Amino acid sequence: MTGRSQLAERPSDSDTAVAATQGTQNGTATRGTKLTPAVDVFENSHGITVFADLPGVPKEKLDIKVHDGTLSIEAQAVVPIPSGLRLQYAEIREPHFFRAFALSADFDASRIDAQLRDGVLKLTIPRRDEARPRRIEVTAG
Repeated sequence: MTGRSQLAERPSDSDTAVAATQGTQNGTATRGTKLTPAVDVFENSHGITVFADLPGVPKEKLDIKVHDGTLSIEAQAVVPIPSGLRLQYAEIREPHFFRAFALSADFDASRIDAQLRDGVLKLTIPRRDEARPRRIEVTAG
């Protein structure tokens, strides 16, 4: 990311890539794990492109939202157990991914394009036309 990029990661409760959370489900205590997906961010004069690693996540379990200048990515991976085998040990049985970023007003949140392919999410976030650099012609007078 260059110094002039206006996509900033929202601070989380933990600086680690895995954060354990606790809650209740049907009156029983549950423990979940949220993974922070790795991202690459590229910028040009048209906007930014974000690539997020989301292995095992189907399109139906992916939720991307923009609200009050925050872009959030939330996803649940589906890890099937192959037939004829039984699960002996799993460090993370149902991986849950979450990452959030602050978007500046220079970006057009209404035109974000999202594509999921082979476990990689590609988000294209265009700049607003007013925020794009433009060349000013100078005339001799």
